[in-house]
Amino acid sequence: MFDLARDDLGALLVDEPAYRVDQVWHGLYRDLLPIEEMTTLPKGLRAQLAEALPLALGLDVESVADRGTTVKWLWSLAGGAAVETVLMHYPRRTTVCVSSQAGCAMACGFCATGQAGFERNLTTGEIVEQVVRAGRTARGSGRRLANVVFMGMGEPMANYDRTWEAVERLHDAMGLSARHLTVSTVGIIPGIRRLATERLPVNLAVSLHAANDELRDELVPINRRYPLGDLMDACRAYLDAKGRRVSFEWALIDGTNDRPRDAAELAALARPLGAHVNLIPLNPTPGYPTKGTSAAGVRAFRAALVDRGVNATVRQNRGTAIDAACGQLRATAARLT
Repeated sequence: MFDLARDDLGALLVDEPAYRVDQVWHGLYRDLLPIEEMTTLPKGLRAQLAEALPLALGLDVESVADRGTTVKWLWSLAGGAAVETVLMHYPRRTTVCVSSQAGCAMACGFCATGQAGFERNLTTGEIVEQVVRAGRTARGSGRRLANVVFMGMGEPMANYDRTWEAVERLHDAMGLSARHLTVSTVGIIPGIRRLATERLPVNLAVSLHAANDELRDELVPINRRYPLGDLMDACRAYLDAKGRRVSFEWALIDGTNDRPRDAAELAALARPLGAHVNLIPLNPTPGYPTKGTSAAGVRAFRAALVDRGVNATVRQNRGTAIDAACGQLRATAARLT
């Protein structure tokens, strides 16, 4: 259903009055309605469209945690792959974290998705449908979905064309502000440089996790191809082109990247860019034995950054009880089958 561009929908409805395209498009992306509930359409047309345009995501598991403020879905896709989506309600905003690939080829050892390996890229429609269905759930709770982060399963820059098509669809059709769309990457420099040429000034988040090449080569293997010096140059170019603050994601791993010297190295990279640092206590995964930094250690690391003039926040761990870290729910489901 959501793989169709507006022109494709027009071709499908060529025998209908022209205004039907507007009705269906608006129903899908602004009203967030299933076709069966679009009462502006004749009943027969609704039945025809529902049959011709099936959904791409089959619901395997829905888990709710944090008193209903975190909802995670495991979806099955055509061909047998599975992906995850997480909806998070905060006091002043509602955010959905979407996947761009089934699995991931970046091989970051501490990430459950990376441990599972790569299966395939998602289509534009499979990405967009995650947002639409999360938006329906949010609306059902009296909330409005306003923020989308491409931080779920997969590397968005490794599925660039479909990811960007999804970004444009969310902006143009759903009306989401570019300021509320964030594309994450582990540091695919060609993708960052291409993103700097696009028409929409979305937010860029770089999953950094280490601030020297030796450690980052170990934690984030793509660093061997795109080392930190080149990555920082690309981040600077994006900042200059778009005027949008770059953020660095940092999963705190006990005794690995949470030491005083790690904070000093990170500050030396972040401060010249005015980058914001998101500190993420590592969620445990069965495939990575090292534990996350303690709460006291997280506070100390943040304080060390702030003392060096870096804007740093600690991301609240959400949905630990429902395997909310990327890839965990899928891994758990696989072990149970």
